[in-house]
Amino acid sequence: MSKRVIVIGAGIGGLTTGALLARRGYQLTIYEQAFVPGGCASTFKRRGFTFDVGATQVAGLEPGGIHQRIFAELEVELPLATPCDPACAVFLPGETEPINVWRDPQKWQAERQRQFPGSEAFWQLLSKLFQASWNFQGRDPVLPPRNLWDLWQLVSAMRLDTLITVPFALMTVGDALRLYGLSEDKRLKTFLDVQLKLYSQVNADETALLYAATALAVSQQPQGLYHLQDSMQVLSDRLVEGLEKHGGQLLTGHKVETIHTDKNQAKRVTIRHQKTGETFTETADHIVANVPVQNLIQMLDTPLSPSPLWKLYQRRIHKLPEASGAFVVYLGVDRQAIPQGCPPHLQFLYDYDGPIGENNSLFVSVSKPEDGRAPKGKATIIASSFTEAQIWWQITPERYQELKTQYTQEAITRLSQYFHLTADTIIHQEAATPRTFAHFTARDKGVVGGIGQRVSTFGPFGIATRTPINHLWLVGDSTHPGEGTAGVSYSALTVVRQIELN
Repeated sequence: MSKRVIVIGAGIGGLTTGALLARRGYQLTIYEQAFVPGGCASTFKRRGFTFDVGATQVAGLEPGGIHQRIFAELEVELPLATPCDPACAVFLPGETEPINVWRDPQKWQAERQRQFPGSEAFWQLLSKLFQASWNFQGRDPVLPPRNLWDLWQLVSAMRLDTLITVPFALMTVGDALRLYGLSEDKRLKTFLDVQLKLYSQVNADETALLYAATALAVSQQPQGLYHLQDSMQVLSDRLVEGLEKHGGQLLTGHKVETIHTDKNQAKRVTIRHQKTGETFTETADHIVANVPVQNLIQMLDTPLSPSPLWKLYQRRIHKLPEASGAFVVYLGVDRQAIPQGCPPHLQFLYDYDGPIGENNSLFVSVSKPEDGRAPKGKATIIASSFTEAQIWWQITPERYQELKTQYTQEAITRLSQYFHLTADTIIHQEAATPRTFAHFTARDKGVVGGIGQRVSTFGPFGIATRTPINHLWLVGDSTHPGEGTAGVSYSALTVVRQIELN
């Protein structure tokens, strides 16, 4: 008799977990509180425009990449996509020429040597660390290990080429810059800050060097970042196809409110039907939560006699630094608003002394002609900035609307320095705050991007997929190897392997 598994949340991590377990013979149901799967990688439509909610680019579609491996097992076709080249064009304060992160390694090397003279030894170190880390990750290690089987998977993934990473395991990017005498290079440091904030949620001084080595190199061949045809929703749709093809079930509009435990083992969940308000319970052999770890703590009922490990787990989660939120402006525009040769992804920093966020920096995604996101002759512009999630919750409704309007106007003013934005070229506009993300994704306080990839929270020091509650598992951007569709898919694959051996 096949074991029953309940997956909470139909983000990319949850869909991947569910589809793979269904493929491997488990009785599988995914409960999703929203009415559209995908989580932060879903979409919405307005006036003929299709907007990606959060994630706008994908890694891991290349041969041997994590998405390619998963879709091959599911016997589902990969979505159509084009490589992002450059992966990003970065504009530093007061500069009109971007730093182009080219896909071709030689072209990117020439670009960085021109932009940051004297820094090549630093980049070569990152390259060596990336290759070792990438080979290591490709062997499917379990990080952090929580039992002997996990530890064996970790040890089995190690090779002689892994040893190069050992001396750098406790270093940050800031440490490496100091090692090479580059800590006073303002342009280089700022470039690294804005790029790493996007991938690791923290700046160069805080980001773990081994994480940064991968984040800063994965956009080059033979890997790469990809722009999906039609929208990010296609990725979710293909995973749903794989789930249902192998007998799994997705129920949208169903919110799991409580995870019930008995004798330190997850047993059942209480679910609320979002339209009728009816609640019911379902039991399972395993429960997989595709939620931020802060949500997981809130969803668990209080054990009558919590274990010491569970108490330590709770204490650690409560002490984690506050995660970032996002403020996002979605624009549907006439195509003439887009400059000739505009790349699909751009980053702008407007002031060296200002914070990376709060509209001082913007990450911008632009649709391509005929990519399915806009009517003919039109385009979408999605501009996001990091923001403190808390400031959007501790205010009155009137102040909330004022702040939202202020942020929107500031973002459009900033964007108008590059795009041709006028009353005639803007067809549709709306904005999302952390409160918007909390409403549609149910993420605690509307935070995005998972846990900051500091040394203390990365790799062997990260949040494990195996929780202190037996048969309760965690997938998503709170776990190794972090955020992004590729990252959460790796965590899903880890959980699938752990459940199979349980």
